[in-house]
Amino acid sequence: MAYGLLAAAIAAEVAGTTAMKYSEGFTRLWPSLATVIGYVIAFALLAQTLKTLSVGTAYAIWAGVGTAAVAAIGMVFLHESTSLVKIAGIALVVAGVVVLNLGGAH
Repeated sequence: MAYGLLAAAIAAEVAGTTAMKYSEGFTRLWPSLATVIGYVIAFALLAQTLKTLSVGTAYAIWAGVGTAAVAAIGMVFLHESTSLVKIAGIALVVAGVVVLNLGGAH
């Protein structure tokens, strides 16, 4: 259950961040509202996961997967530059989350 809430928190954060790109510095109403709503939902769901998951585990997954997802969305859908260095960076973020979670299991 906690990991499902965490996945929903990540999805809301990614949606909010993507909407922020379209808000043009919060000058466009609907993307700005989507950003705020996405972040409110993301933090509310993250707070719920902290009832059962450790803060280090939950935040590492939330931040790492969110960062990797937003970077990938930027490259694939928003036509941001793509390079092997960026792809390696995303892989390192994901690897870091995995290592943190493996280290926390003891």
